[in-house]
Amino acid sequence: MLFEGKVAIVTGGSRGIGRAIVQALAGEGARVAFTYAQNKALADEVANGDTVIGFQADVTKFDQAKDIVKQVKERFGRIDILVNNAGITRDKLIAMMSEKDWDDVIDTNLKGAFNITKPVVGAMLRQRSGTILNITSISGIVGMAGQANYSSSKAGMIGFTKALAKELAKANITVNALALGFVETDMTAVLNGEYRTKALAQIPLGRFGKAEEMAQVALFMLSPTASYMTGQVLQVDGGLAM
Repeated sequence: MLFEGKVAIVTGGSRGIGRAIVQALAGEGARVAFTYAQNKALADEVANGDTVIGFQADVTKFDQAKDIVKQVKERFGRIDILVNNAGITRDKLIAMMSEKDWDDVIDTNLKGAFNITKPVVGAMLRQRSGTILNITSISGIVGMAGQANYSSSKAGMIGFTKALAKELAKANITVNALALGFVETDMTAVLNGEYRTKALAQIPLGRFGKAEEMAQVALFMLSPTASYMTGQVLQVDGGLAM
């Protein structure tokens, strides 16, 4: 198994892409801790109480993120993998966007990544090894109308990835980002028919991606096969941002 003996943390792991990544890592032998915001019933469907455990937490709160890292270390002894996946949208044109719309998205998507990464990096530095994968979006590369907050947060994650990759390479810690296009999740399920039709027309492959497909790419980026890759942003979007 690819990740036998490894310990991973995945934020936002109870649904969608995060859930698929948790299940894929566990299927390859990793012990996985994941965070979820509110829906305990969904989290319980993923957790098994032994090698896959869920933590309810607000990733925008540094103390909560730090406490989760402490608990994972106490339970499993180490942290080898971090996947920063937790994210939200509050899509509106800038003229209609409230300060709260902006703050909620930046705090969850970007500050949340900082909050969990900082204590994880401390553990990885002591081990002199580790792998971090930040789940970003093509919105952070090309920008999307109505997503000034989301595009900014995801562009910020790309900068965060590259800066960390340079900081941590000497400690044998790799940091990469996975930039996704439209994926069939709860987040895209709310798109109205007209928007969905227009989006599909722009995707050369003619469909939205599947969470399981994204998880398999994430496994590659987290695996020893990708051990010489750091500071990279891999676009998986059906060709949308070509």
